[in-house]
Amino acid sequence: MQSIDASRDVTSADRPLVVGRNESLSSGVSWGAILGGAFVAAAMGLILVTLGTALGFASTSPWQNEGASAKAIGIGAIVWLIVVQVVSASLGGYVAGRLRTKWATVHTDEVIFRDTGHGLIVWAVGVVITTFMVASIATSAVSKTADVAGTAVSGVASGAASAAGEAARSSPADPNAYVTDMLFRSEKQGDEASNRAAAQRIVANAVRTGEMPPGDRTYLAQLIAARTGVSQAEAEKRVDETINQAKQARAKTEQAAREAADAARKAAASLAFASFLAMLIGAFCSTYAARVGGRHRDLVND
Repeated sequence: MQSIDASRDVTSADRPLVVGRNESLSSGVSWGAILGGAFVAAAMGLILVTLGTALGFASTSPWQNEGASAKAIGIGAIVWLIVVQVVSASLGGYVAGRLRTKWATVHTDEVIFRDTGHGLIVWAVGVVITTFMVASIATSAVSKTADVAGTAVSGVASGAASAAGEAARSSPADPNAYVTDMLFRSEKQGDEASNRAAAQRIVANAVRTGEMPPGDRTYLAQLIAARTGVSQAEAEKRVDETINQAKQARAKTEQAAREAADAARKAAASLAFASFLAMLIGAFCSTYAARVGGRHRDLVND
């Protein structure tokens, strides 16, 4: 029997050959870690949004000169939106980086790229999950509101329909009623109610079109003169002043509506830009946090 020389050194040729899995050829995406990080990010985002809503309600007040101003609330909402993205995306990316199994035979640069990619995918999946949850909540709220409103309206719809039709036919803004009045004009004055209704339709037509025909001006002045006892000239002057005041009031109303629409447009644009910036910051934070989580994972495993 051949003796074994215990003093002989064991070389690499004497060691058993261990064949491992080539990790560089397998998929570099760990969906378990990604989904875990994405759900953590979505849950944290929902928690922070709820907290921000509570802070917003707490900072406002229905009383004048109390609570934060609209501008301060808008700036605070934008800042909080960025905070939500930073915290939730960073937490989700870090969790995904730590949960991923270590790549033992993959080059360091490839490991860094994979961790960064996992963080980006976590952010994207988290955004989709959050959007779906918000859309579901909004749809449910709108559906319940519509059901309640439909139940309330159905009880009075039949009676209101006929009344609304009659009111529309005699409304001062109805062009057909104004044209019909022209057919029945005469020197003979009617009762007080019919005269007032005809005068309202004449004024409404003048304000709507921006001008009053001479015949309408004369007829309206006759109604005023007969009712008040002033002269025809004084009645016509009163008509002109009233129409000018009505036009100015309508111009102010339209100007206020335009200013409100412009303010809403600017607010929507600011919110859209802030959301864009917050989402970009969230994507960066998620990728960086995933790299940090992967680095800590490798240090612990080592």
